[in-house]
Amino acid sequence: MAKKVLVVDDEKLIVKGIRFSLEQDGMEVDCAYDGEEALECAKNKEYDMILLDLMLPKMNGLEVCQQIREFSDVPIIMLTAKGEDMDKILGLEYGADDYITKPFNILEVKARIKAIMRRAGKTAAQETKAKVVEVGELRLDCESRRVFIGSREINLTAKEFDVLELLVFNPNKVYSRENLLNIVWGYEYPGDVRTVDVHIRRLREKIESNPSEPKYVHTKWGVGYYFQA
Repeated sequence: MAKKVLVVDDEKLIVKGIRFSLEQDGMEVDCAYDGEEALECAKNKEYDMILLDLMLPKMNGLEVCQQIREFSDVPIIMLTAKGEDMDKILGLEYGADDYITKPFNILEVKARIKAIMRRAGKTAAQETKAKVVEVGELRLDCESRRVFIGSREINLTAKEFDVLELLVFNPNKVYSRENLLNIVWGYEYPGDVRTVDVHIRRLREKIESNPSEPKYVHTKWGVGYYFQA
């Protein structure tokens, strides 16, 4: 089954190059050239991956990302201009899973896409071991990749789910930010540890009744993060 990718950028030459390269690898590629068109595509079709430029006409990439997160946890990679650190962090805050800076090497883009898809495949294989895990009010359904607090469903991004799943399956084990970055994002990931902090903060805001006094995801100061069983 061909993987479906949506490429969103207002620079048509960039879109054409990415599309050609991904199609060479047997992927099915749709293209959008502004934010509104991208949102429409994401609503009407299920994708395995979205490559989303930050600077877009009609609606910027952050707005598109935020709105997609209201109905989908599809992995989103933001494309940002070189050196715009704040934009990268904001992209993660708005629910992006990863970012790549322009100008980029198409081989890096393909490697990053395949790494995320590969991890999604491994997660699917692991899900058969324990389909549902319950800790207190928290319920993790690994088969459908859904999370509930009591009867309320919590909408997590793909990376937020990956982080939570890793911590839940290894209770009381403390993971450094570097460890989490390597395990969840992969050794080839060029980002920094702030990526982990952003995801942990967002995760707490979603699953904890009081994020400043967490019940589930705890900090061991100077060491890292762990899940309280």
